[in-house]
Amino acid sequence: MDSFIDNVNFFEGNNPEKIALEYGTPLYVYNEKILRNRMYNVTQVITKYPYTANYSVKANTNIHILKLALEEGLNCDAMSIGEIQLLFKAGFSAERIFFVPNNVAPFELIFAIKHKIMTSLDSLSQLELFGECCNKLKLAYEKRTCAVRINPGVGAGHCEKVITGGKNTKFGIAEQDVPQIFEIANKYHLTIAGINQHIGSLFMQPEPYLEAVTNILRIAMLFKNLKFIDFGGGYGIPYHKLANEKDFPMEDFKKKLEPLLDEFVSKYGSVPLFKSEPGRYCVAEGGIILGRVHTIKQNADIKYAGTDIGMNVLVRPSMYDSWHDIEIIRNGKIVDRDNLMEQTVVGNICESGDILAKMRQLPQIQQDDLVCVLDAGAYGWSMSSTYNSRPRAAEILITKNGKIKVIRRRETIKDLMKLF
Repeated sequence: MDSFIDNVNFFEGNNPEKIALEYGTPLYVYNEKILRNRMYNVTQVITKYPYTANYSVKANTNIHILKLALEEGLNCDAMSIGEIQLLFKAGFSAERIFFVPNNVAPFELIFAIKHKIMTSLDSLSQLELFGECCNKLKLAYEKRTCAVRINPGVGAGHCEKVITGGKNTKFGIAEQDVPQIFEIANKYHLTIAGINQHIGSLFMQPEPYLEAVTNILRIAMLFKNLKFIDFGGGYGIPYHKLANEKDFPMEDFKKKLEPLLDEFVSKYGSVPLFKSEPGRYCVAEGGIILGRVHTIKQNADIKYAGTDIGMNVLVRPSMYDSWHDIEIIRNGKIVDRDNLMEQTVVGNICESGDILAKMRQLPQIQQDDLVCVLDAGAYGWSMSSTYNSRPRAAEILITKNGKIKVIRRRETIKDLMKLF
């Protein structure tokens, strides 16, 4: 692929150099058309049975993007009170929110109970704590409904730090502990309305996911009258798209998933609501980062391009050794990839690990060029920080009619001072 940005008309006719000059760098830029397209795709994963796609809010928490998810018919998963409040602000009602916390304090469970938000409990002790919270609130027995997160015994992902199923993870209740779920439920008069799972993030082949679906459907047979079964998410996107990496085979996956559901429904005797939890797939390709090259230097045999996209702006490469394709923009146009040379792109943070792209084959970068980091819409701004006391970046949305809308202003030093 010569240029992803050009092929999809990411800037919708706007000049990226003018955007950078007007709104500053580093800058998160989103494309509404791409976001809506990916969000619609996940709503069509299951069409034969009742189904909802629950967008995983932690991937991108911007309220304006949450509003797009609402308009495209998605429900949402939240991991904290903060994420629940953002969803309320974006217009989501309580019944469209699924609270999937991990190791939380009683006040968070009580908040969810009071706001009538379905909650999944990640461990036996959290299930017990939920029951105690119901007792404390003197909740009527018929209102004590919840879900439990099952560890499906299968994990998958691009890095061990994002694998959320299998033996080496903190998440979920093991299959052998399912009988204790029923004991605790009976003790506190809880109704287990649903079960959920998650195997990990960024898998590009459907087989591990299908194996996990098979496992949780088998475990679901132990539960009576389930209202819903949530298969989790993690569908990947091609981060190596400039090398022509293929998309997640969504259509092939859907064809293989439906027979598993058919078999379960025929055995279970009723049809629960099926759910999935896509996060990255919805937003990653719809966002990029624009940064400015301020330094070109040679240290030993390595040529460095120093930018304002530090690990405070995008932590994934430093944290997960993640790959993000990079395109170079000069005078508002993408630089051809005909003559490539090995270069290392770094940020402006005082850490040796502040590396955006290591020993990468790129067009020869010049000072004042723009670096365009692809696929930054997921786990980009939401994981950014003010490390080195650098205010966080602004976010803009290029709307479907090509207009530019600021959806989060740039932080200032004054913002950082307010908390002292």
